[in-house]
Amino acid sequence: MSTFEKVKAMLVEKLGISEDKVCLESEIIKDLGADSLDLVEMLLSMEEGFGVTITDEQTESIKTVKDIVDIIDNK
Repeated sequence: MSTFEKVKAMLVEKLGISEDKVCLESEIIKDLGADSLDLVEMLLSMEEGFGVTITDEQTESIKTVKDIVDIIDNK
């Protein structure tokens, strides 16, 4: 399973949205309906699930699903 597929599954579960809404270009807040608390909780889950640390600076730069995938893949 690719990083994108794992991130997508986590977003679908956390936000209660359909899989077809999630693509690399999807904006977490605008397109997927997450709020800032959802984003923080998801990132904490992803840190645990992928065994990575996402810095505050990186968190502030996250806008799309691709941003999350790139951060994880570059760790």
